[in-house]
Amino acid sequence: MPNKHADEVRALDDTQVIEQIEQAHHDLFNLRFRTATRQQTNNQEVRKARRRIARLKTIQTERRLGMQR
Repeated sequence: MPNKHADEVRALDDTQVIEQIEQAHHDLFNLRFRTATRQQTNNQEVRKARRRIARLKTIQTERRLGMQR
């Protein structure tokens, strides 16, 4: 079963993927900061942000290596 999130990312062009990675890193930083200061109550958000970064970087690597999915 294909991952709908990955399909959405694959529809983006390279510059948009890079922008999404930068935004995801920024979001992860903010989530970690909020968790450390006890303002964040939903710890699953950190996990989701890390997985989003991994998904984006995987697709970026696929493109760089010329893999087709």
